[in-house]
Amino acid sequence: MSLRFYLIIMTLVAVVSDYMMHPFYPLFFAARFGIQDPQITGAYFSAVCATVMIAFPVWALVSRRVPELRILVYTQCIAGILAVCCAFITHYALFWVVSLVIIIFKGSYLLVYPFILRITEKDKHLGVISVLSVIIHLGSVLGAVFGGMIIDWMQPQYIYLGMAAGDLFQAGLSAYLLAARRADIPGAAITEPAARSSTTWLPTGTVLRLSVITLFFYGGDFIIRPFFVRYWETVSGMDIRTLSGAVYAIPAAVAVAALWINRRRPAVASPWQAILPALLLALAGMALQAVPSTAAVIAGRCLYGWAFFQSAVRFDALLFHITDPASYAVEYSKIHFFQNLGVLAASFSAGVLVEQFPLNVPFIAAFAGYLLVAGMYYQLARPHVQPIQTSSS
Repeated sequence: MSLRFYLIIMTLVAVVSDYMMHPFYPLFFAARFGIQDPQITGAYFSAVCATVMIAFPVWALVSRRVPELRILVYTQCIAGILAVCCAFITHYALFWVVSLVIIIFKGSYLLVYPFILRITEKDKHLGVISVLSVIIHLGSVLGAVFGGMIIDWMQPQYIYLGMAAGDLFQAGLSAYLLAARRADIPGAAITEPAARSSTTWLPTGTVLRLSVITLFFYGGDFIIRPFFVRYWETVSGMDIRTLSGAVYAIPAAVAVAALWINRRRPAVASPWQAILPALLLALAGMALQAVPSTAAVIAGRCLYGWAFFQSAVRFDALLFHITDPASYAVEYSKIHFFQNLGVLAASFSAGVLVEQFPLNVPFIAAFAGYLLVAGMYYQLARPHVQPIQTSSS
């Protein structure tokens, strides 16, 4: 098996482990600590997001001097051990401290993504990014399923034992790859420009503009998520959680179909192409979802799922196209920070909008955000593509 295959498997395990507790934090806080205030759960989610935003750039800088797999051996071992401790902690304040320390070490698995791209030829980046995007969708679904199974069989806190198993698997696989494939694992040859960029915490130039664009891009995606199920059940008049979950997951299913179709189509000539048409389709998908009709919502979910997948993978491919391979992890950590900032702002904004306005208003806000993204991207890409394609993705 190739090194890239093992790294993709590691990514799947990492995402599954990461998402096992995500849908069940309210249940966990209630069962373990007797806390049922949703604002506390929201504050914890925000703290987790902020921790990842801060920790990942640090690991990216460390990876300039220490190989990624060696970092993962130690960080995932520590995360696994602390996760076992979290399964038995009964003091709420101590849980906050230990669980956020877990996130600091656990977040180092994000280094695997730029590492995979660094060992992949640039003409294959779009295909690999597409596979990884589907892996993330699949992993999030599997994580939620496995977390639910653990709750059905045991207590919510034992999800942390499942998370620990995933962390220790990553550490073990990293150690195996270091021992068995040492000669095949390339280092990050540090060029002089790359060395200078490693000391710059904030993005500059095209990377900065792309970071701001994807901030609004991911903010628009996440602002519609928190209250989508409630919106769907209001529109459809059906209080069937399985059906609600299925409608919520339509974009993930469409992403799998898009991956299959993309692998059978000729690649675009430039990484700058095809993003703008996908953003226009995303606008149409958002507009349809804002219409209080079951048919319109389902059609909008399908259209938006296709458009978001095509846009997201091409934004990532574009980032790695314009950066030096030795700086992949550092530059990705910068844009990842902005993307999480958009997610964090969207999470707060969604609650405020739904409290003050009807449930379809987040879709209108997302439409406005995507309109801004399309305009900013057009200005960024215009010098590179003349004319920018306007055909369907």
